[in-house]
Amino acid sequence: MQLTINKSRLMKRLSELARIGAFSDGGVCRLALTDEDKAARDQVMQWMKDLHLQTHIDQVGNLIGVRPGAKDIAPIVIGSHIDTVPTGGRFDGAAGVMAGLEAIESLNEYKIQTERPVAVVTFTNEEGVRYHNDLLGSRAFCGYISPEEAYKTVGTDHTIFGEELKRIGFAGEFPSGSIRPHAFLELHIEQGPVLDREQVSIGVVEAITGIAWYEITIQGEANHAGTTPISMRQDAGLTAARIITYLREIANSLGENQRATCGAISFYPNAINVIPEKATLSIDLRNPDKTTLEEAEQRLLDFLEKCTIQDNVQIETQRLAWVEPRACHTDIISTIIEATNELGYSHKTMVSGAVHDALTMASYCPTGMIFVPSKGGVSHNPAEYTSADELEAGANVLLKTVLKLSQQKM
Repeated sequence: MQLTINKSRLMKRLSELARIGAFSDGGVCRLALTDEDKAARDQVMQWMKDLHLQTHIDQVGNLIGVRPGAKDIAPIVIGSHIDTVPTGGRFDGAAGVMAGLEAIESLNEYKIQTERPVAVVTFTNEEGVRYHNDLLGSRAFCGYISPEEAYKTVGTDHTIFGEELKRIGFAGEFPSGSIRPHAFLELHIEQGPVLDREQVSIGVVEAITGIAWYEITIQGEANHAGTTPISMRQDAGLTAARIITYLREIANSLGENQRATCGAISFYPNAINVIPEKATLSIDLRNPDKTTLEEAEQRLLDFLEKCTIQDNVQIETQRLAWVEPRACHTDIISTIIEATNELGYSHKTMVSGAVHDALTMASYCPTGMIFVPSKGGVSHNPAEYTSADELEAGANVLLKTVLKLSQQKM
């Protein structure tokens, strides 16, 4: 007998969740700890209780539902998030939580007793939109950030994380950092175009990218655009253009997994007939290999030093963030591949260019990640779409992987 999930049931839960915070264009807005997030949390908790799970709310509001195993030992944990960006889609994060609930309901339906407990976790504030402390829930789950530190986080709307957590009724008492999983699994839409373009059913994530964010401020001299000879200019705009162009050189020279992006730029005084006195730009460097990411950073910094001399400007550099890349566990990667092959789905090993809760978990316990296609690679957008068949395939791989990891014979 081939154990499979119930596709209709999976899609029904996803659709019901997507109604909470929905826009008319199909998009969803559930910023962390808003009333919409509360309503979604209430719904997930009810589903957990309907499945007769042992439910907990930890100190930062992570929702935990545990299906006991034959032995009281370290659990297999499935997790993701249900908070969104302001104009998000219905699948980012939510697909992983709903697939986890569906996997557990399938175990119940087939009356399968796993050796290990199986838990589903909905992490708080993964997106980091309202509270710029992203992956907060998973970091607290691992004990990397204390609840007290989390509570002090100030939102973009000047609210305080701890106060809002209490307001919506999800300041739990279950100790954060008290569960040490045997393994962690996250199913997620790819949020990129590769699987869709290559018509591959399952992405098996080998590593999750690291990130280096910089803000660069270039100080030149404002002057008349018509009367100042080119050789006498201190043009901050020219230097900004050199830096942006050099980013592509960094990416092309360090391999296909290297990303280098300028996502924001501003000039001062920002007038058509004035040489820019100041330019400020953001830099996003990503690579799943720590050494290569550090090499990209060093190349950028060396280039900035050359620009100060070549363009006669001053450059101030501020590192805004550093996220260390993490590899998924080799045994879990092979288990996911084995499950995929047994189910007859095509697969591709790949790197995640976006960060996920699995990035945090990978430094805490053996971790694996399953991708399903995103149509056109669109995500963080109301047009985000993954078909029911694609989600079914991912959830089936998730379920079979859970069974293998829990050493339950089928």
